[in-house]
Amino acid sequence: VVFLKILWHTCVPSQRFFSVDRVDSERIKAVGPDRAASEWLLRCGALVRYQGYDKWQQDYNGLPTGPLGKYKIQAIDATESCIMHRGFDYLDGLKHVEEIKLSKCIYIQDECLQRISETESLQKSLLRLMIISCGNVTDKGIIALHKLTNLEYLFLSDLPGIREKETTVQILKKSMPSLELELDLE
Repeated sequence: VVFLKILWHTCVPSQRFFSVDRVDSERIKAVGPDRAASEWLLRCGALVRYQGYDKWQQDYNGLPTGPLGKYKIQAIDATESCIMHRGFDYLDGLKHVEEIKLSKCIYIQDECLQRISETESLQKSLLRLMIISCGNVTDKGIIALHKLTNLEYLFLSDLPGIREKETTVQILKKSMPSLELELDLE
């Protein structure tokens, strides 16, 4: 019985810490939004690049250390990652993200794109967004991106859920006239 108690106490905290589908607000307060978001993204298999650095960070155990707020996420590459809407609250405090790539993300759906579009800090900072081979994305999710008023470039490719391509493109162009929209849709 004593052995089981010790085993239980050593396992529970690590399970809580490594939960990828729940946002840990205490962790965000402790290490700042960029570090907490980096931890979540890397645990989910995504990459991050920090402002002022060329190297993509991919190793969770190799996350840089330093004073709180030193490393600001500038770009996110979520190719083949398992990020999903439940963790998107980690994006709330990110003020320097200029680029997001969502490629072959099986859990990305319209709700995720709507959440990105409604995140005030991303409305101001996000300049480039690429959505590629995310099968759960539909016209509704793409149209929700109209709130990203500073978005300069949007690349859409291999999105079978987009059924009204012309209408969706017209809505985006009307609400975001300076947007460079590149399409590779059938």
